[in-house]
Amino acid sequence: MNPIIIAGPCVIESMEILEQVAQKLVELRDTLGVDIIFKSSFDKANRTSIRSFRGPGLQRGLQMLADIKDKYHLRLLTDIHESCQAAAAGEVVDVLQIPAFLCRQTDLLVAAAQTGRIVNIKKAQFLSGLDMEFPVQKVRESGNDNVWLTERGNIYGYNNLVVDFRNIADMHHFTSTVIMDCTHSVQRPGAAGGKTGGNREFVPAMALAAKAFGADGYFFEVHPDPDNALSDGPNMLRLDDLETIVKELTK
Repeated sequence: MNPIIIAGPCVIESMEILEQVAQKLVELRDTLGVDIIFKSSFDKANRTSIRSFRGPGLQRGLQMLADIKDKYHLRLLTDIHESCQAAAAGEVVDVLQIPAFLCRQTDLLVAAAQTGRIVNIKKAQFLSGLDMEFPVQKVRESGNDNVWLTERGNIYGYNNLVVDFRNIADMHHFTSTVIMDCTHSVQRPGAAGGKTGGNREFVPAMALAAKAFGADGYFFEVHPDPDNALSDGPNMLRLDDLETIVKELTK
């Protein structure tokens, strides 16, 4: 069974970039036969600095994502930061993502659950895989059994993350779908002078290691020109490099 591939730019910068990425994802979907979900954020509310670019906002961002869905027939994923965003986002996207820092926010989880959409909960940087039993429970007891979990590393001292791949096996106790976030796991949080740094050269190894531990899907933030991206550039994968990694994961 082919894995789930979640890919797209960190934040919505322009329709031109969204379309460029979508065209590549459709090409990979059609040539490799993989299940690809397009990801981008309408608002990055957890940027390091107040001066950081956040995106076009809820209304305009969701319209742009809806246009991508209509034109390219890709399933969509976006993240929400406040419970009041859930219903509107749920009208457009197929998967609502709960950011790692917010994975214990009960109102946010309940609101996401009540949309009936798949809820993808990213494991907090300060929690173990086994701790994710309780966020999953909040979603299920709100009437939604469609819950995924995503591994994205743990805080390791200052400005660094480490991935314990045993978390993938541990989270499989609570859901049949565990995703590996291959790009956020190579971040250097807050390590770039008011921005988050990262080491994108380790992304392929993160993906292959997660495959060995039984991951069901892989999350890649990708961009045509990540060195000039407006968010998460240092850890985003170059769009042209995605195909090689996906081929390795689908062998």
